Amino acid sequence: MHLFAKITSFYVVSDSFTFVLMLLNISYKNPKQEQTITELVGKPFSLRERLTLSGVGSPKLIIISSSPKIANLLLLDNNQDICNVELRPKGLIIRFRSLLETYAIIIPYYKLSIFKGTASSYTIHAEAKKIEVEMDRKVTRFFSKITKQKAAYLSDFK
Repeated sequence: MHLFAKITSFYVVSDSFTFVLMLLNISYKNPKQEQTITELVGKPFSLRERLTLSGVGSPKLIIISSSPKIANLLLLDNNQDICNVELRPKGLIIRFRSLLETYAIIIPYYKLSIFKGTASSYTIHAEAKKIEVEMDRKVTRFFSKITKQKAAYLSDFK
């Protein structure tokens, strides 16, 4: 079975989910795309789980820098570069807007690396993609929640 996923301007074909980091245009409802996202990072948390986790969405994150493909998308409009992160059981979805389109970066936990950059930034890395965001108290709490979720998910495999 081949997986076809539209990644901004080219297609990726994979027999399995070994290549899982995707930059997708999610502006329009696409059942195959939704199924792919669900297989990679899991279904959204239930209401009870969301309440237990005290929310699964990040506050507004201001993008300081990013990898070239993402930066090229963000340069298309003159709005402030912002994104948000959604926690899923098996990974993250980072969403941002450019012009009138919504893009998502799908990152499973086993590909995720988070670095505390300068005194006022965090950097999310996954393979060749990166996004550096400004840091404040709310953002710091959310990133600690991400690391706890990642640790809990990866501990199930040991």
